[in-house]
Amino acid sequence: MPDFVYTARQSTGEQIEGRLSAATEHDALGQLAALSLFPLRLDLSAETKSSQVQIRRRVRPRHMAVFYMQLADLLKAGVPLLRSLQLLERQSSQPSLKAVIANVAATVSEGSPLAEAMQQHPKAFGPLAVSMIKAGEEGGFLEDVLKRTANFTEHQEELKSRVIGAMVYPIFLLAMGAIVVVAMFVFFVPKFAPIFERMQDRGTLPWATTALMALSDFLRDYGIYAGIGMAAALVAGGLYLKTPEGRLNYDRLRISSLKLGNMQIGFGPLVRALAIARFCRILGTMLRNGVPILHCLRIAKDATGNLVLSKAIGKAADDVQSGKSLANPLRASKQFPDEIVEMISVGEEANNLEQVLIDVADNMERLSHRRLDLLVRLLEPVLLLVMACIVLFVVIALLLPILQSSSVL
Repeated sequence: MPDFVYTARQSTGEQIEGRLSAATEHDALGQLAALSLFPLRLDLSAETKSSQVQIRRRVRPRHMAVFYMQLADLLKAGVPLLRSLQLLERQSSQPSLKAVIANVAATVSEGSPLAEAMQQHPKAFGPLAVSMIKAGEEGGFLEDVLKRTANFTEHQEELKSRVIGAMVYPIFLLAMGAIVVVAMFVFFVPKFAPIFERMQDRGTLPWATTALMALSDFLRDYGIYAGIGMAAALVAGGLYLKTPEGRLNYDRLRISSLKLGNMQIGFGPLVRALAIARFCRILGTMLRNGVPILHCLRIAKDATGNLVLSKAIGKAADDVQSGKSLANPLRASKQFPDEIVEMISVGEEANNLEQVLIDVADNMERLSHRRLDLLVRLLEPVLLLVMACIVLFVVIALLLPILQSSSVL
């Protein structure tokens, strides 16, 4: 419960200062009135302000996974929930997580369920964790739910780390290559301009050299304006992506690909596979923990991270609510591969949909990892080849006039 510091005047006219605990500022004023005190100043204490700042910060998933696992172990050992939260608060070394646990413990001590207390902190506890913990509280298997939530959180964080780690080197290579090329065009190429002026006046300068010098002059004279224009375009693009139409078009572009015969070229299939795998794992995990399928679909659709897939799953949820199966609307959306839809259909018929979904997620993630490794391995030599071609063009464009002059002599 928040602490307030106040300055008030007594009925005798004497001014006093003090501290009190209250749920809201209105409750604090009520306590002062009950004490026959006229408030002159009422503010949150420094400790409470610091705690609230920490609460507003996002807690890293790996810290949350450790918290879920430790809480599950304490509850399994017979330690009461409130005492477990207070113990984890004292042991936590992360300020943001410590503040969140303290606030959750205070809410639980007032009689609120754990899921309801966690729901007040969306930056620490996502909808998936809250729904699973709520089902665990209602079904009496909270310890198992916490362990599964911890395992799921660790798995998602590992997957995210693998994707980011695989893309670090290509992005670094691309950035450094761009810096080197721009520096070469701006500072190195202009030093050859006086040498080629006479040939340019005679009209005998090779087209490659002419193009190179024109590009160099443009970057040197208008490079700053081009950079400002690109920055403005990026800002405008960012604002457009915040609109519903922009986000939808961007998400549609992310999962699209170029078709060359029976082959699909691009990162679209990989992004789609990872999003579908995430959806299947979340849906399967929640179904396994006793959460109703409609509620699972409403939560899992947002976990895809793609508005196109989310709309397709939302439409499927509406069909499921009207009594239809899950597989048919997913097949009709044409956003899910046929083999995935067929496996979901078999899972529904065999009444083991939750296990089928988790198996589908495992298989798609393994396949996506292999594709990602292959794409990254191909991306590195492609970037090196592009840089080599640019350097070769520069060298040829600079040497051709010299070779022509030598042949004339």
